[in-house]
Amino acid sequence: GAVSCQTPTKTLLHCLPMKARSREEESRSVAPKKRVHSGVMAVPVDSLASPDRQQLVEFLEPDQEGVEVVVLESRANAKGVREEDALLENGSQSTESDDISTDQGPVPPSPLKETSFSIGLQVLFPFLLAGFGTVAAGMVLDIVQHWDVFKYVTEVFILVPALLGLKGNLEMTLASRLSTAANIGHMDTPKELWKMIMGNMALIQVQATVVGFLASIAAVIFGWIPDGHFSIGHAILLCASSVATAFIASLVLGMIMIGVIIGSRKIGINPDNVATPIAASLGDLITLALLSGISWGLYIELEDKPYVNPLVCAFFIALLPLWIIIAKRNPVTREVLYSGWEPVIIAMAISSVGGLILDKTVSDPNFAGMAVFTPVINGVGGNLVAVQASRISTYLHMSGMPGESSEKAPRKCPSPCNTFFSSDVNSRSVRVLFLLVVPGHLVFLYTISSMQGGHTTLTLIFIVFYMTAALLQVLILLYIADWMVHWMWGRGLDPDNFSIPYLTALGDLLGTGLLALSFHILWLIGDRDTDVGD
Repeated sequence: GAVSCQTPTKTLLHCLPMKARSREEESRSVAPKKRVHSGVMAVPVDSLASPDRQQLVEFLEPDQEGVEVVVLESRANAKGVREEDALLENGSQSTESDDISTDQGPVPPSPLKETSFSIGLQVLFPFLLAGFGTVAAGMVLDIVQHWDVFKYVTEVFILVPALLGLKGNLEMTLASRLSTAANIGHMDTPKELWKMIMGNMALIQVQATVVGFLASIAAVIFGWIPDGHFSIGHAILLCASSVATAFIASLVLGMIMIGVIIGSRKIGINPDNVATPIAASLGDLITLALLSGISWGLYIELEDKPYVNPLVCAFFIALLPLWIIIAKRNPVTREVLYSGWEPVIIAMAISSVGGLILDKTVSDPNFAGMAVFTPVINGVGGNLVAVQASRISTYLHMSGMPGESSEKAPRKCPSPCNTFFSSDVNSRSVRVLFLLVVPGHLVFLYTISSMQGGHTTLTLIFIVFYMTAALLQVLILLYIADWMVHWMWGRGLDPDNFSIPYLTALGDLLGTGLLALSFHILWLIGDRDTDVGD
């Protein structure tokens, strides 16, 4: 940057050319003074023009004893530090002064400055939107469960939570990753933005294709073990349906997610509060509609054109090398490409266990009414815990990188009191999200009832059992999220990539299991009906 020179007796700034003096006057940030032997300090003068540099060198001759040089940081550097700090503030709002004093370094980023009301207000609309998306998905599942492909290839039910879980494994992880990148200023220039978009879209196509293929294998195994019956035609049908659904759904939802996050930043909304619920709202409906339509179409072709199913499967798998090459070009997605498989695959397996519960429950005519509620209870729990995990992850990223010791990231298991009743911003958001469960589910149940959906009358005792299951599911998930995100951070794992798949898969398993248990208890105590909405 610019320089000024001082002797112990008088200021010698006038010795410098006017050009250098004007630079000094423009600069606002002064670095601490340093001395070298004979009282002379080495000065970086690269930024000065050649004539200026020559005059400065002539001025600083060895015979000038006791000369002290003050190096002034350039305006650009100071501005860069201030802009980065401002980006780390929520909503890119900062009250820092433009001037940085001589004794202070860059101010560390402050935690998210949000009240309970502002959190609730920002989360409410996307939460309701996501909920209505899950209601629509439930209505679709309620209708398609009577289609031939679901009757004769019942393993398709096992695919439902696993593929609907892709929104947690891939789309919500993408949304959380991009939200964090947007909040810390890694998507501010068009070049950075385009690089993030290309790398992340290619990455989720790789993950979707592989997870879709593995989900179909899990469905075949889970369907074969209890019955001991295996059909190669049905296995290829499941593979083609699963891979095609996962690929197309991830492509559509990924593009929607990117648009939502960029739009949120432009209008000053925290993307963490908005992106994950919107991913979920559209994710369930789009994925279930695609799975039903594709599996039905391929089932029709199974008899007359048996070669169609293997061709569909081979086509999407053949595209894998292209997506891998694109994803490897981006350093961020390259890391996830190599290390991000464990949570995605384990989450798919957990969701498939929930799918097995759904398959065995819905296949019983006495419990056909459960189908319409399964996407709702799973979706709401997954949405709320994904918001919380994304918020905690962003909060931790403001303090450094995963694995760095920080007072924000305790390694020990938190107590329930700290999770739900402390005064910090993450505990406040837990309370807000938990309070949304009952009113949200009441709205969704009323919507299903008014649309004549399902096969179950909404009696008082049914609502009590349903709400108990929903509250217990969300309570467990929010506590596990608080522990899991901090634990992963302490072990050097990025929670954006690792926590949400586990949490949404656990939401699917808990939601399906608790809902099935509620239906069995209701059946045992005599609250039975299967004719409503037929």
